[in-house]
Amino acid sequence: MRTIRRGRIVETDVVVVGSGAGGSVAARELAAAGRQVTVLEEGPRVGTADLAAASQAGNMRRLYRNGGLTPIFGTPTIAYGEGRCVGGTTLVNGGLLWEPPPHLLARWAAQSGIDGYRAQDLEVHLKTVTTRLGVLTQPHGAGNRDSQLLAAGAERLSWDWQHADRAVRDCLHRNRCTTGCTSGAKQSMTVSYLPQAEALGAEIRPGTRVVRVLHDGRTARGVLAVGPDGARTVYRARAVFLAAGPLGTPALLQHSRIQHRAAGRRLSLHVNLRTIARFPEPVHADRGTIFTAQLKEFGDQGVLIMPANVSRGSLAAALAGRPAPDTRRLLADFDHLGVFTTQVRLHGTAAVRAVPGGGLLLRHAMTAVDHGALCDAFRKGAALLFAAGATELTPPVAAAPALHSPADAEEFCRRVRPRDWELVSVHGMASAAMGAADRGGVCDADGRPHGFRGLGVCDASVLPGVTGISPQGTIMAFAHEIVSRFNNP
Repeated sequence: MRTIRRGRIVETDVVVVGSGAGGSVAARELAAAGRQVTVLEEGPRVGTADLAAASQAGNMRRLYRNGGLTPIFGTPTIAYGEGRCVGGTTLVNGGLLWEPPPHLLARWAAQSGIDGYRAQDLEVHLKTVTTRLGVLTQPHGAGNRDSQLLAAGAERLSWDWQHADRAVRDCLHRNRCTTGCTSGAKQSMTVSYLPQAEALGAEIRPGTRVVRVLHDGRTARGVLAVGPDGARTVYRARAVFLAAGPLGTPALLQHSRIQHRAAGRRLSLHVNLRTIARFPEPVHADRGTIFTAQLKEFGDQGVLIMPANVSRGSLAAALAGRPAPDTRRLLADFDHLGVFTTQVRLHGTAAVRAVPGGGLLLRHAMTAVDHGALCDAFRKGAALLFAAGATELTPPVAAAPALHSPADAEEFCRRVRPRDWELVSVHGMASAAMGAADRGGVCDADGRPHGFRGLGVCDASVLPGVTGISPQGTIMAFAHEIVSRFNNP
């Protein structure tokens, strides 16, 4: 069935807003059910050859919202990064795909008052996702000496670690995961679900920003969007699925005055502490894939530790707040350095506020408990890296001296203040959470904003809480279930 165009009005069965993990699932499954699907994506469409031809810095500017530096104001300001391109953040993440733990899903069901998303409910969807994406346990392979050191340190401490589960086929270990895989090995939505959706008849329109959802107060009728040429177009549809991400979806709900008082009030975050470790032996951390080992010992506390993609440019950016002599010294030692990320699940939440003109104002309320959790997580990371053989650590605080022992790390934790931390986040969730209305939920068990028909939410914002793990697998499983309910009412 072809799209019918009448001037600046386009008629279609279903509009999907956003093309990341959730939107791509919606597009493929809706198209497979025989529906006419139009996917509207704000960012550009970039192929594997384009990624390989550009520099990492160029891809950062092109593929991330605000170049990867969207500020979340508070004490301290947190730099938030998310993809703004066809494929969304799946194009620029590490391709990690962990299945949500059954106890997490059971807790969400109890807290939200929403059932039907427990482990047994999502099992078939997770199997579909892992099969389609070719998820495998990533061995160390060529390079990844930083991952091998992490694993060795964990074993010396008798701490639990495991190889990474990744959506990847024939990885060439080019160390470009977070700025776009240059070989096509990483199974982002751009090389998996979206081409399948197009083969089933879906149409993808990049460079198209949705301004608001059109509705009559109870039922969605379509969306108003601005195309690459600046022209405003009405997309009339029988149903709309919002998958614009944990920032974009609540902003659209606010602009559209749909659950606008609740949407965006509680954005849950993982934050990352970035620690630079110097080893006496060469590490060559710029060789290999994103990482092949992750510390899981403290996962139940919301703390994970792993190596990070690193290049001379990214290291220089991480050191931007430090004195020039320190930066020069560390860059001179580049081959002996590893950069390690400690991921911490925050208890305090952030708020997303849509402002006129399409902008966003983000503000977090990190608590004293969170500061204590950051100190404890850094302490654990320091113990791990010293056990791995590190001789010097550079903590994620610009004014802090180098640390040479666990005692130095303990003294650092005693002195650091909440405003000192240099924090990054790439995982936001629950900003339009599924849950009973009397428990603060924005969406019902079918992913529909309470009180609305013909409108669904199927991205990270609909998750009932924060995962504590890389959320892509959880997002995709929830999206499969939500769309399945729509296709089979």
